Amino acid sequence: MECRAEREVLKATYFPHDADVGVCGIGPTMEKAFEQAALAMTGVITDPANINLTESVNIECAAPNEELLLFDWLNALIFEMATRGMIFGDFKVSIDGCRLHGIAKGEAISVERHNPAVEIKGATLTELRVREDRPGEWRAQCVVDV
Repeated sequence: MECRAEREVLKATYFPHDADVGVCGIGPTMEKAFEQAALAMTGVITDPANINLTESVNIECAAPNEELLLFDWLNALIFEMATRGMIFGDFKVSIDGCRLHGIAKGEAISVERHNPAVEIKGATLTELRVREDRPGEWRAQCVVDV
């Protein structure tokens, strides 16, 4: 199953999966697609619009290919959220070859205010794809374990 781009060029969306949740980012560049995939992942937990962007966390990843780079990016975000007790609602990504530098902005998670729906345990290799569907439309997707 794949996420589908509609008319929008920038999109964070989901796709059905039997036991977990598929997240998908679509954007005009691979970097923007990675940012949108991270936003979709946050959306599984809570409404990203309710997150105050008061703290920034730098994240560095390296992988042998684009798909594993997405896998590492999402898992690095999950690790940072878990260890820092934070929730992120905004992302900036730059990619140089197979190295990623990301900035995640957010705040300390509040169970009362954010009302988290689930805890994401990790990104998986299931449905893992990074590709340019057509010029100027990149897709970055995978299933996350909830």
